[in-house]
Amino acid sequence: MKKLLLSLTVVVFLTGVFSRSQAQFNSQSRKFDTLMQLIAYAYVDSTDPDKLTDEAIIAVLKDLDPHSTYIAAEDLKQQNEPLEGKFEGIGIQFNIFQDTIMVTRPIPGGPSEKLGIRAGDRIVTIDGENVASTGITNADVMKKLRGDKGTKVTVDIYRRREPELLEFVITRDKIPLYSIDASYMAEPGVGYIKISRFADSTVEEFKTAAAELKLQGMKSMILDLSNNGGGYLNRAIELADEFLSAGKTIVYTEGRHSPKQVYNSTSIGNFEVGKLVVLIDESSASASEIVSGAIQDWDRGLLIGRRSFAKGLVQKPFPLPDGSAVRLTIARYYTPAGRCIQKPYEEGDEEYDLDITNRYNHGELYHQDSIKFDENLKYYTDAKRTVYGGGGIMPDIFVPLDTSYNSKYLSDLGRKSVLFDYALDYTDKNRSTLKAKYQDMQTFKKDFSVSDDLLKGMKEWGEKSDVKFNEEDYKVSETMILTQLKALIARDLWDINAYFYIVNDINPFYTKALQSLNDDTFSKMKIAVK
Repeated sequence: MKKLLLSLTVVVFLTGVFSRSQAQFNSQSRKFDTLMQLIAYAYVDSTDPDKLTDEAIIAVLKDLDPHSTYIAAEDLKQQNEPLEGKFEGIGIQFNIFQDTIMVTRPIPGGPSEKLGIRAGDRIVTIDGENVASTGITNADVMKKLRGDKGTKVTVDIYRRREPELLEFVITRDKIPLYSIDASYMAEPGVGYIKISRFADSTVEEFKTAAAELKLQGMKSMILDLSNNGGGYLNRAIELADEFLSAGKTIVYTEGRHSPKQVYNSTSIGNFEVGKLVVLIDESSASASEIVSGAIQDWDRGLLIGRRSFAKGLVQKPFPLPDGSAVRLTIARYYTPAGRCIQKPYEEGDEEYDLDITNRYNHGELYHQDSIKFDENLKYYTDAKRTVYGGGGIMPDIFVPLDTSYNSKYLSDLGRKSVLFDYALDYTDKNRSTLKAKYQDMQTFKKDFSVSDDLLKGMKEWGEKSDVKFNEEDYKVSETMILTQLKALIARDLWDINAYFYIVNDINPFYTKALQSLNDDTFSKMKIAVK
């Protein structure tokens, strides 16, 4: 009887709380509706009620936290595409080059590749409309070439050494968006995998890449999460599970209306044994921090780079009646040691957005000792190493921002897209010769060098783009310029994988990782190696 009375009391109490909350909500809703009616009835000028409502929602969310956001209906699909890992279109990568749409790569397995469209092809017309030398933008191309699966679009293409335009009728289809930018053997026994975001397909892509590298003899791995802004929480959990033995906490989440939920590793990990290095920087956020935090707290791998972004809030999408949505923060996440790594946001969005700039101005990107952590937020890893909450994931080995190659000339080359455009033009004109001479990116890396004629052409291209050659600046930036040029040509011959295969040779994170895998760093840092 006492249990029954207690249960009834709880039900009545909860019902009362719900009723009061519902009554308060109804009152607020009527208040807003009344305001909108007054504006429509009495305001001096005409207004756009939809716009006012959207702006009101944005203003409310802005007072909550920096990561609760409103997404208009027309933007929702586009924002979801990178995380869903696919879109619907014709399946090409392209650049607007000399006011023309140039195909840089047909996406493997997509409709354009199946029809024989090639890198270097120029799209001249789309559905009979001229698009060459018209000032077309990337956004214009997206609107014209993307569309629902099964719909058709006709394009006329100019191809070198073809006397007439080639017509292709392309049936749009689902096009995959890959989240692994690069995967290759860095040196004998060491595999390298770079993940750009945590999308639906990320873990499957990772498993495929890791399996291929194991067949090539991978015993140790460099996992590059630098510049990875995050994505789906569940994919981060699944990826961390690849490295941890069964029964270890990967992350737990908790919020006012979200009961504590603990996510543990299983026995299905495919790289639980072997040296692991994880690369992170100030742009590694959210899901990247979940993975790196779990790896660090369990002493499973060595973290190299710079302090991560510090996003420890979990968002959930909620649809609104007109097809728009809000991504609302519902919980905080905590690393296995109990760290919440979310940086403070009480001073407002503007100060929050300036955090990376402030780190730069305070010297944090150059000097490890400029980073101060709250001693009240001290935690310990499984091996009793000290780590901190409240401000991102601090790597085990700090690598400062490398500015040794910087010069005004290099900056101008980048700002005016000289290296990018010149590499694209050179590759387009010499594609057949280069492909015949260099069968794969390994041969290209070993045997190709930037010739004097190639370098002269780049300088002349720069002069035409109002980038005046500066001998003194060039000497400072020579290694970067030559490496970037070679890497960009490799990318245009193959894909983004070839770019990282070459440019990583001057990446200080990468070179430090290779060094640490080959010396006694793991034992000194008490990093577990089974």
